Amino acid sequence: MAPDGEKEQTKGAGGQSMSRRGLLRNLMWASAGVFTLQAAATGLAMFWPRNVQGFGTVIDAGPIDEFAVNTVTRVRDGRFYVSRLPEGVIALYWRCPHLGCTVPWVEGRGLFICPCHGSVYEPTGQNIAGPAPRPMDIMRVEIRDGRLLVDTGDIRQRERHLPEHVTPV
Repeated sequence: MAPDGEKEQTKGAGGQSMSRRGLLRNLMWASAGVFTLQAAATGLAMFWPRNVQGFGTVIDAGPIDEFAVNTVTRVRDGRFYVSRLPEGVIALYWRCPHLGCTVPWVEGRGLFICPCHGSVYEPTGQNIAGPAPRPMDIMRVEIRDGRLLVDTGDIRQRERHLPEHVTPV
């Protein structure tokens, strides 16, 4: 402890003396500056472009030959099912048109059955039972160089299933 009437001094950079209060003030301003720089860097990172993949983009579901006729394949990243029909292929958005529940494919029954309210859909997405007002929504499909490309940003509602909703293979 310092003798009466004297302030404790510390030696700063360059050999200059600095009071304890001055040292603490400088540390406070330095930590505030570091925090501000980190906040600014985080804020700028939000505006930096990213390589976006997944739902809302065009997804490469794989080679068309890997989808056997009369099968339904779930594509988790795109939130859709690829239903390979004898006449072609259709991409079905897995969200129920009734209240938005995720509709699973029930392999043993060969149908989509909504667990929330019991709507039932054929492999084409056509509703055949339950409260759903219309078929499952579809996504635009393109076959390029033998690969199945699905545009998950282009979701289309429909009143009923029509043959033109299926992309020929």
